[in-house]
Amino acid sequence: MIASQDRSGYIGASDVQYVIGNWKTKTWEKWWMQKIGINQDHFDNRYTIAGTNWEHRILDSLQLPGLEKDRQFIIEDLRLRVNLDGSLPNRIKEVKTYQWAKGFKCPQKYKNQVQVQMFGSKIFEADIVAYGLEEADYDNFFRAIERKRLQEIPVAYDPKWIETVYLPKHMILADCLKRGVFPYV
Repeated sequence: MIASQDRSGYIGASDVQYVIGNWKTKTWEKWWMQKIGINQDHFDNRYTIAGTNWEHRILDSLQLPGLEKDRQFIIEDLRLRVNLDGSLPNRIKEVKTYQWAKGFKCPQKYKNQVQVQMFGSKIFEADIVAYGLEEADYDNFFRAIERKRLQEIPVAYDPKWIETVYLPKHMILADCLKRGVFPYV
């Protein structure tokens, strides 16, 4: 859980859907204005607040010796800032919470986020640690972690995707970010 809410000046791994998505939408423009420092909006709801509050407890429940929480990697020339929920020297643990009653199918955007985390951290093994929250968990962040609601989804590093899909678009945005302008594609 990284303390600073300032998302300007850098592109993060969690921004991957904006980097590779449609740059001509109002949502994208609002995101870009946040990146170049014009808009300081921060979005929170009960689901994101719960996810943030459960994150460390979920990681602790894995009982992994040497697990480090909240590491950050910055590649300055790419204006890339990667925040890892948890990591071992050779493996990333990215925590995602979801509504237990609805079940979980890992979205591609989560896997893409982890791809960028691996690229930025140079840690090339990773898991998405998904934990299903019951309704009561959104109001009480101190309930016991239940192993039956926890699953780990391995994500294999895909350097071809990074090189051919992600980086070409990221490089354009990094250049525009340095200059404080909108990209014209």
